[in-house]
Amino acid sequence: MTHKQHQQLQQSVDKQTQRWKKAEQQQHSVLAYMSHLSALGLMFVLPIVGGAYLGHWLDGLSDGYSIQWTISLILLGIAIGAYNVYYLIQSRL
Repeated sequence: MTHKQHQQLQQSVDKQTQRWKKAEQQQHSVLAYMSHLSALGLMFVLPIVGGAYLGHWLDGLSDGYSIQWTISLILLGIAIGAYNVYYLIQSRL
């Protein structure tokens, strides 16, 4: 390999490395934020929806009209969802 070929190869590798780093930074800025926000949303919403369904099922087992379990488990789901979001944000920092 001649000196000129070696320089061309080095320039090509450097150029490709710069492209790779630039693409990696852009990918993290968009995809990382979108996935982080999606995870935050799911961590908050799933306990609430789960509490609502479980509460509705428990209320259906009782006689008469009752929403006591539904309301209680929705509130518990909000508390658990808020804790999940707080914990996820703290673990990412």
